[in-house]
Amino acid sequence: MFLKVDRDEIIEGLQKSANIIPAKTGAAFLRTIWLEGGDQGLRVMSTDSNLEFCGSYRADIHEPGLAGIQGRAFYDLVRRLSGELTIKTDPENQNVIVEQGARRYKLPVNDPEWFQNMSEFPASETVFWSGDFLHEVIDRISFCISDEDSMEAIACMYMRPSAADEGDKYVEVCGLNGHQFAMHRFFNDDVHALLPPEGILVQKKYLAELKKWLTADEIELAISEKRLFFRTEDKRETFSLPLSYYQYPNYKNFLAKLEDENVSRLAAERKELIESLERISIFNTDTNRCAHFMFKDGNLVMHGQGQETGTATETIGADFSGALERIAFPTRNLIDILSHFNSERVDFVLTGAEAPCGVTGAQDPEYQVIIMPMLIQEETYYTEENA
Repeated sequence: MFLKVDRDEIIEGLQKSANIIPAKTGAAFLRTIWLEGGDQGLRVMSTDSNLEFCGSYRADIHEPGLAGIQGRAFYDLVRRLSGELTIKTDPENQNVIVEQGARRYKLPVNDPEWFQNMSEFPASETVFWSGDFLHEVIDRISFCISDEDSMEAIACMYMRPSAADEGDKYVEVCGLNGHQFAMHRFFNDDVHALLPPEGILVQKKYLAELKKWLTADEIELAISEKRLFFRTEDKRETFSLPLSYYQYPNYKNFLAKLEDENVSRLAAERKELIESLERISIFNTDTNRCAHFMFKDGNLVMHGQGQETGTATETIGADFSGALERIAFPTRNLIDILSHFNSERVDFVLTGAEAPCGVTGAQDPEYQVIIMPMLIQEETYYTEENA
């Protein structure tokens, strides 16, 4: 292999490639970035055995070839250089040599038998989608997904198309961790048609790397039997990840509870509520980590306490209707939920002191979050209810 390439042409691709490989641990072949010079320029490839990245970049190819090198070291070197680089293998194919003027660097070549072909982007049934929009959807859902891989389906983001008997062709994207649930619905006929009727599951641990790869530009989306594929509009870069095949819980059951006639309703200014909760959280401890809500005379009274920290009580204006007298929420969780809304005012549907509570906002159409209250054990002590 012998080629010349501008550093700025490949540095972003090298960063994306290095992002998905282990830095120091794991098998050596998984820490490899593969460089392939050919008719279509320079290909940069990497995998952690689940995620796969492949990018093609303009380069002056003098001699085609394939070489695998320690990925992090190569990326760290190239990002500290500038201008045109000469990259070549030595006559014995034992080392990759990087040259630039009087500078010369040598990196050992990994066994070519370690190389595995990347999954091919499906040739048919693809759609174009906004990378910006997908990034926003992931942000609004992922905080409600379980971090425990052992939790199977609820450690995944779920994306399903509406069924034929549900009317409009919308797509639901959901996250669930046992005590919180988030759902964002959007209308897109093409994405709706691409998704299988049973929907798809993507493990949370892959979403962070997908967000790093996404840009504001349009992306091309495709689904195979086992993988989800993303490709830039110019077809230069491909990112793919494996799908999971667990059974996702039927969330329609607890959503239906929000439609009950006997629910209580609360509406308050979102910013004011967050600021009050942040002050109350100062008084929370590991054993008393909730904010206790009470409803009196058109006001919302919030209380928090800790044996070592003292007590805090704040009152803000709010609109309330219903029979519920008090309810307790995990303070930090509720702040996190409210921070994912854009609405100036948020609405709560309270189905009971120990039952699901729905949160929505007028400026956040088709987005809702459900949070489970804390179980009130005594007058001033609270623990999280097992969901």
